[in-house]
Amino acid sequence: MVPLSALWLPTVLSAVIVFIASSIMHMVLPYHRSDYQPLSDEDKVLAALRAAGLKRGLYMFPFSTHKDMKSPATIEKFKQGPVGILTIFPSGPVAMPKFLGMWFAYCLVIGFFVAYLTGRTVTPGAPYPAVFRVAGTAAFLTHGLGHLSNGIWRGQPWGVTLKEVFDGLIYALLTAGTFAWLWPH
Repeated sequence: MVPLSALWLPTVLSAVIVFIASSIMHMVLPYHRSDYQPLSDEDKVLAALRAAGLKRGLYMFPFSTHKDMKSPATIEKFKQGPVGILTIFPSGPVAMPKFLGMWFAYCLVIGFFVAYLTGRTVTPGAPYPAVFRVAGTAAFLTHGLGHLSNGIWRGQPWGVTLKEVFDGLIYALLTAGTFAWLWPH
């Protein structure tokens, strides 16, 4: 067993490496540029949403309760479409520093749990592949597989979801490599 205090460096360094890699993957490499589509007649749609007075939150449309889902009126609304989920952020410029800070904190949390699991299951001085396997699996479960629920429940296009899973695999490999490299002997 390896104490968490002995794993602070790979925990923090893996978060930094994943943060940098994700920045490169999203800002430099072109494969995420097609993830989002513009609204057709955006000005008209935005004016209608403003007029509806939507507050920050998650909206589903057409909305129905479980009780009403089988009513003819609700079924007709679903047939007519559109059907979707809408996320409304607070008005104002995109708070990129806040989002990046939260993303880095998330990477640290993942690093902490990777350290916890790997430290409890891999002995000090274990060979690189043994550490890599456990740390990589733990990191992929969080960075990669968690995105599949967006394709299942949120209606996210599977192409976007699979790109996110691929990104998660890269982040997991980087995390695993960091932990295996800095594993206590």
